[in-house]
Amino acid sequence: MAGGRKDTGTVSPWLEQLQNLDGTGRSGIEGHFGPRERVGSGVMIKLMVGNQRGGVGKTTTAVTLARCFADRGLKTLLVDADPQGSVGQVLKLRPEHFLNDFIFGQLHLRDCVVRVHENLDVLCGGRSTTEAEQRAVGHFGRERLFEDTFSNYDSVYDAVIVDVSPSITLMQACAMVYTGHIVVPVSMDTLSVSGAHSTLVTAQTLAKSTRAQIKPLALLPTIVNKRFGITEVVMGLINQVAENYDIPVLEPIRTDQAVTKAMRKKAFLHDEDPQSKALADYQVATDRILELFGHVPAVSTSEPQSIGDQTHAAS
Repeated sequence: MAGGRKDTGTVSPWLEQLQNLDGTGRSGIEGHFGPRERVGSGVMIKLMVGNQRGGVGKTTTAVTLARCFADRGLKTLLVDADPQGSVGQVLKLRPEHFLNDFIFGQLHLRDCVVRVHENLDVLCGGRSTTEAEQRAVGHFGRERLFEDTFSNYDSVYDAVIVDVSPSITLMQACAMVYTGHIVVPVSMDTLSVSGAHSTLVTAQTLAKSTRAQIKPLALLPTIVNKRFGITEVVMGLINQVAENYDIPVLEPIRTDQAVTKAMRKKAFLHDEDPQSKALADYQVATDRILELFGHVPAVSTSEPQSIGDQTHAAS
């Protein structure tokens, strides 16, 4: 699952328009839907998983964290905002409806998601996501598109994770504004660190232009093998970026063949190898993320199961 795409280097026309916003970027209705407070558990968890560099284990991280949240009893929604439909490919999903159908087709969310595990729904992306982005460009307050649509369902879920493409797009901006928190996976190469830096710069620029509260939550080193000399160099760069932006670095995710095997079988890492070292690392990362959101980490109740029996969730 860790093998991703490399950024093409193409700059979205949306980014060029970012500095020309009206100063708020608001559509006027977002105030009706604020974050839901959980008594004794902290605020609702919303986070985007992204890096401007492909091949860093971004989708693997989004899928695995979502499953970890679900296994801890949090009703979780995983949103694929990548036009390549990476999440659907990783889990071999065949949804009837996609992100575009939910946003612009005005379908109910429960009719668009696929239930892939107890407490875990997936809203798939695909080629129609590009169409959604093109339609959104002309909308006033376009960066608030996710906020205005998904916030209607905040009472349904305890956690929302959004996986985005490895490039600067309007969908990524919408995800940043809606979630307000970013986890940045960084693999062991210098270009990955540059991609992480670009993601953080984009978040700062977007927050300033839209007056949204966007906070980088943490950097997550991935595909880590300490036997390689480059690892120490890259970890040093990651720690430097973290210091510059005053954000924590989570415990690294070690390289593990179980990740590749799970990808080939279109399965969760939890079901392919519950004892894998990569999964153990993701469990540690999950607990740390929960702590950052003010949640008390719960014990995972995961049991291996097939994804084959997929049903639409009745939210």
